Amino acid sequence: MSDRIITGTRVRNRRIDLGLRQVNVAKATGISGSYLNLIEHNRRRIGGKLLRDLARVLEIDVALLGDEVGDAILGPLKEAAAAFPGASVEDLRTKDLVERFPGWAALIAAQRRRITQLEDRAEALSNRLAHDSQIANALHDVISTATAIRSTASILVESPDLDPDWLSRFHTNIDTDSTRLAQSSQALLGFLDMEMEAGGAHVDSAMEQAEATLAQSGFYFAGIDAGEAMLFDDVKDAAVRTILQDWAKGAVQDATRLPLDAFRQAARAVAYDPARLAARFGVPLDMVLRRLAHLPPSSNGAAPDHPLMGLAVCDSAGVVTFQKPVLDFRLPRSGAACPLWPLYQALTQPGRAIRRVVRLPGAARTPFECFAIAGPVGDVAFGAEPRIKATMLVRPARTGDVADVVGPGCRVCDVENCASRRHPSLL
Repeated sequence: MSDRIITGTRVRNRRIDLGLRQVNVAKATGISGSYLNLIEHNRRRIGGKLLRDLARVLEIDVALLGDEVGDAILGPLKEAAAAFPGASVEDLRTKDLVERFPGWAALIAAQRRRITQLEDRAEALSNRLAHDSQIANALHDVISTATAIRSTASILVESPDLDPDWLSRFHTNIDTDSTRLAQSSQALLGFLDMEMEAGGAHVDSAMEQAEATLAQSGFYFAGIDAGEAMLFDDVKDAAVRTILQDWAKGAVQDATRLPLDAFRQAARAVAYDPARLAARFGVPLDMVLRRLAHLPPSSNGAAPDHPLMGLAVCDSAGVVTFQKPVLDFRLPRSGAACPLWPLYQALTQPGRAIRRVVRLPGAARTPFECFAIAGPVGDVAFGAEPRIKATMLVRPARTGDVADVVGPGCRVCDVENCASRRHPSLL
């Protein structure tokens, strides 16, 4: 069933909801009843003054009557449903919601976008709090200074008959420490603010800048499937441009082995099973994982016709060298992530395909179905240590799948009695 929302259908539903007769609406807008009937049955396209007149008579914002509103909010609505798989959302009736209640649908979509922004900000702050040495030093300075002030204040309260000379010294200490506390707090705030620009996470590394550039296009360029060389000449930073060119080169190689139309059709036929796709096309499993994660988004802003999928790649040291986030999946850039992620488990078992369903701590967290595999990169030679790379595809799991709990990182994970914990939690 098509997800396209037709203006005429929305006009008809709105008129019925208001209890208005077709003839009265037609008269109020200066058209015949028969012409309005054609509009409501989507046999006439409308716009301009007539659309504005209908919006006025139907007491609705004109922006909520146009065709484009459905395309703009269907995607976020489906993402919201995917984020809460246990909510028993009537996914097949999403279109009906947009048609009948465009205002409510737009509000839900806007809230979903806002939640995503806040989750991104919280994730960025959590990563910095857990792994940034500057943050740790500033926080330690704040705590130690506050402790010193508290200790001095206790002495003053408990010793009312102090010698005036000692009393003056303690007052001086409190003044000095309070100034230091203010400076430390300001420094801590400054470190946190460095990560926030325009309501989002500040991007500083070349890899993060490259990923941000790819995210703007949905991690897809039509030229990839056409075999075109992507030069990214508009990117000023040479390091970022090199990363993007290397990514595009690899994407073209994947697209050559896995042509889009044939691959997409086969993926639908096998329910996007990576192992079956690898066997069908005779290619390595990690290539299939990358190709699935980089399927093109919808061209009209609606949700794609394939599952939402993210990707993570790491080297043999466990350092994340590339990732495409999806929903609330995002691995920390600095420091160590939770070793329970299948991505890292694959590193210990090169060549073994791993599938697990996992979720982050919290009852409302999205369960993810993860597919991971690790293997050597480049040529393998006797006597030479191979370079190992692990690749993991991530997508929302099916309702009912039992998920293992994994954390973002020990410092910001509140899971108790975890055998894999390396550091105490700050939570």
